[in-house]
Amino acid sequence: MLDKLHEECGVVGVYGHPEAANLTYLGLHALQHRGQESAGIVASNLSKMHIELGMGLVSDIFNPDRILKLPGSLAIGHNRYSTAGNSELVNAQPCLINYSAGSLALAHNGNLVNAQTIRKELGAQGAIFQSTNDSEVIVHLMAQSKADTFVDRAADALSQVSGAYSLVLMTETELVAARDPHGFRPLCLGKLDGAYIVASETCVMDLIEAEFIREVEPGEVILINDQGIQSFFPFKKVEPKHCVFEHIYFARPDSFIFGEHVYSVRKNMGRAMAQESPADVDIVVPVPDSGVVSAMGFAEESGIPFEMGLIRNHYVGRTFIEPQSQIRHFGVRLKLNPVKSMINGKRIAIIDDSIVRGTTSRKIVKMLRDAGAKEVHLRISAPPILHSCFYGIDTPDEQELVAHKYNLEETCEYLAADSLAYLSLGKMLEVLENGKKKFCSACFDGNYPVPITDKKLVTNQLGLFANESSQQ
Repeated sequence: MLDKLHEECGVVGVYGHPEAANLTYLGLHALQHRGQESAGIVASNLSKMHIELGMGLVSDIFNPDRILKLPGSLAIGHNRYSTAGNSELVNAQPCLINYSAGSLALAHNGNLVNAQTIRKELGAQGAIFQSTNDSEVIVHLMAQSKADTFVDRAADALSQVSGAYSLVLMTETELVAARDPHGFRPLCLGKLDGAYIVASETCVMDLIEAEFIREVEPGEVILINDQGIQSFFPFKKVEPKHCVFEHIYFARPDSFIFGEHVYSVRKNMGRAMAQESPADVDIVVPVPDSGVVSAMGFAEESGIPFEMGLIRNHYVGRTFIEPQSQIRHFGVRLKLNPVKSMINGKRIAIIDDSIVRGTTSRKIVKMLRDAGAKEVHLRISAPPILHSCFYGIDTPDEQELVAHKYNLEETCEYLAADSLAYLSLGKMLEVLENGKKKFCSACFDGNYPVPITDKKLVTNQLGLFANESSQQ
């Protein structure tokens, strides 16, 4: 697996369309980058819910026959990514349960930092959990709620959890979308032929040709039923803290999130990188695909030619049988290969969005030198990652982060680069915020906006339960 941080999931909800399940399936296709371990869809014909789940990519799980098993005009869907714990069907979402008030399904993006505490309390009261994901805590809290309506039960449950959540919930007849008060994860609202669409990113709206209406606000709970759409703000208002890594890496470049176009933000980060840490080189080369847009900005700002000196194989599966005769840098070569005619004899600025453990960057530098690069200068369009994230990103233990272990000079030596520079935190926030403090940068500065309640929370990101997985 390449040395990158990973988003935990994508969610989609459709209300009021005769092809709700099919539109949800297409939406999950558009959000495949947000999770590749499993996917699922729950649909309702307004009287009964149906569920289809599977392991793997959306296109591998769903076929016309499975979509036909999901009738109705209401549906929600989920893509999941998992690393710290078991990747099992039992942890796939949406979650679907039957309880005293009827049926309930949930699809969640984010991470709850007090889930372990709540889980223990619910277990002591006799609650039985069927999975190890923290999303199930919300379902149990809703089942126990004394509130009269579906939306009030949702608000009651969500008022008891802390952390990051952008989620969709459904009964047989209603759809609820909600976003945590800080707005860590993106969530947007659209409309298609009178039907309402909720999704993690606007690229879903583009694919199904829905009208993008607006983003769901931080702390907002939206109810959609036969009465139309209603908006509620049941939680105490706090300062927005959107995840900075959505703009750096997670979101698709063609999406619009947190009030900005991702493509423009990444290009401006590249420009800022060229201003702060210019490089005396012959060509600018991105690490595809994540570094492409930033590299374009770097090249334009510096006036240095942009070249696709690394070519990515987009058809790499999750596992490969390595040949017995050793191939150097086998894992990286499966996905990336240098264009030798472009690299040979050149001084190169290689642009990437981030460095995590540093293992992949080190191999890329070696590959470029083997291809004849005269000099290799690394430029990273984000600050060094120094801390783990607990709000829905798969982050290694701090001790595995190369920038946590080494200073800049030591990291450069470890990567075997001629020079290394990161975009400074101040400059990055200047690009992102335009004077407004609205982003969480805890992975860079350690300032966590929501306290990590669960004391046994291990730093292997989402390991909320010491020996269990909790990714969504």
